[in-house]
Amino acid sequence: MTITAAKRALIIRHVDYEGAAGYREPILAAGYGLEWLAADSADFSGDILDTPDLLVVMGGPMGVYETDAYPWIGPEVAAIGRRLVKGLPTLGICLGSQMIAAALGAAVYRGPRTEIGFSPLTLSDDGRGSPLAALAGVPVLHWHGDTFDLPTGATLLASSDLYARQAFARGETVLALQFHAEMGEDARFDIWLAEGRDYMADAGIDPAAVEADHARLGPGAVAAGRAMIADWLARLPA
Repeated sequence: MTITAAKRALIIRHVDYEGAAGYREPILAAGYGLEWLAADSADFSGDILDTPDLLVVMGGPMGVYETDAYPWIGPEVAAIGRRLVKGLPTLGICLGSQMIAAALGAAVYRGPRTEIGFSPLTLSDDGRGSPLAALAGVPVLHWHGDTFDLPTGATLLASSDLYARQAFARGETVLALQFHAEMGEDARFDIWLAEGRDYMADAGIDPAAVEADHARLGPGAVAAGRAMIADWLARLPA
């Protein structure tokens, strides 16, 4: 699906149930038309990721290091890296943030434990002066078990109790978010719960409690997430 607009935003999906969700609204409001690309159907050679005005790299249950099981991961990370060298606006969510970290030369690996559920972030001093200020005190969804080293030249923006690196920026054009402030009103969350039931059970997490928190806290998380993305887009160089 393509919407005609002055600027192009390309959204890379690694699974069908992880799309732009709540971030779609501020991206459209900033004047971008949206296009979608399935990672496992893409040829990441050439300049396929260089041409969009904005690239949004979504999440997925796979790890950046699982290149044998998912042979498209390596070419995608390399293509993201070529885009970053050119300073082109790039947003990464969860797996997308880990791919950006890897493209910038940082290690990506399993974290100390699975982090699933809603909780607020701890913003760094830089984070409080960034678009993430919109998330101050707001519980947002976490759904991951991997982490990464902070890339050289990147600025740490947020942490959580379990994960020291929840968000980073590199200059004005790169924003990497480990958490999911886009989720909270999307009906596809039912698929997340169904697909992740064994994952949650192994971590001792109650799916019913996560579902209840999604209904209770999700709208506030999405509202804050939209404000964050709108602010970030407004700060991009003209």
